Amino acid sequence: MAFREIVTIPEPVLRRKARKVSEFDSELQTLVDDMVETVQQAPGVGLAAPQINVSQRVIVVEYGDDEDEDVPPKLYIVVNPEIVRFSQEKITATEGCLSIPGFAGEVERSESITVKGSNRRGQPMRIKATGWLARIFQHEIDHLDGVLFIDRAERVWKVEGEARQVAPAD
Repeated sequence: MAFREIVTIPEPVLRRKARKVSEFDSELQTLVDDMVETVQQAPGVGLAAPQINVSQRVIVVEYGDDEDEDVPPKLYIVVNPEIVRFSQEKITATEGCLSIPGFAGEVERSESITVKGSNRRGQPMRIKATGWLARIFQHEIDHLDGVLFIDRAERVWKVEGEARQVAPAD
């Protein structure tokens, strides 16, 4: 595993639609391992492959309940993720992004979603997510389509220090 540099705007890969993964080979396994290490070392809770300059439809999310520190965060690895259900209920909250350091914004997202895709070995999977976890998945899947949180934000502002990716209190 290796930490990979996180690219920032205006890097062109962040605005392109990422390619679908068709081979679940050792190259993909290395990419996934590197993404996990990168997100764990960065001050974030999710990472999309385009953020490390790889135009493939892969995301990693590591998120735990801040209220129960005894439970370790859960790691999600999703290849070719697709949101197949959005709730009608929307929530507006603050987001930041590792690829847009120093900025945050208010973004409206669905309160709950269902994501389908494959795990790192190519096995089908489905994830039902609510609250912050749903927000993180929507943010990361947007990256795969070249959409950044600033494109969806009702307002954006500069923050002190580095912005954190989708930060409820992480």
